[in-house]
Amino acid sequence: MTDPLMKMWISFGGMGALILAMVLILFSRYKLKGIISGIVAFIAYVFLVIGGLIIALVVISGPSAA
Repeated sequence: MTDPLMKMWISFGGMGALILAMVLILFSRYKLKGIISGIVAFIAYVFLVIGGLIIALVVISGPSAA
């Protein structure tokens, strides 16, 4: 697999982590109660940080030579 194609799949993983974080945060705020809500929110924020770091690293690495 070429470098640009690998970066594309890694960025898709980062975007997926950000989308999952968004869904989990909304779910924990409006559907869950108590300690379960806190646990799901913590997991969501972990996904948010991981997804943000992945996207930042892909953007900072710059364009790939094909």
